[in-house]
Amino acid sequence: MKAILQRVASASVTVDAQLISSIGKGILVFAAVAPDDTAKEIESMVTKVLRMKMWPDEQGATFTLLASTKKGSKPDFHGAAGGEKARELYDHFVEKVRDMYEREKVKDGVFQAMMQVNLQNDGPVTLEIQTNPTTTRPKSNRTSEVKEETKSEFQIPAELLE
Repeated sequence: MKAILQRVASASVTVDAQLISSIGKGILVFAAVAPDDTAKEIESMVTKVLRMKMWPDEQGATFTLLASTKKGSKPDFHGAAGGEKARELYDHFVEKVRDMYEREKVKDGVFQAMMQVNLQNDGPVTLEIQTNPTTTRPKSNRTSEVKEETKSEFQIPAELLE
């Protein structure tokens, strides 16, 4: 499973000119299910998403964006799961986030629909996280810091509780 997280001031999802959902300040998650994903990957991703540090720390330090692209210019969708299994796992992901966060604050789009997603970035802060990365990257000091941060208890930023 793969997720792209964007810290936003606001975001909304529209399908066929109908507003499906919208949020104020928070995290917009684009979630994708891979063919071999199971409930185990979903549980892992939910934990990663909810524990990911996306807000400035006590010293005001924020994030930089370091992009990595693969060669070629045509997107390849062979790594995506299809059919009913993908829908079930996606629905399971959304439900687990709702169970572990505040249900009324977790909004959803329409799975496999062509959506117009409007958002206003807050930062910008954008992170890509995976449950089973296909490649390993060299370890760095920042990597170990992130691992330590994800092991800490999840706390909701005060500004999101308003």
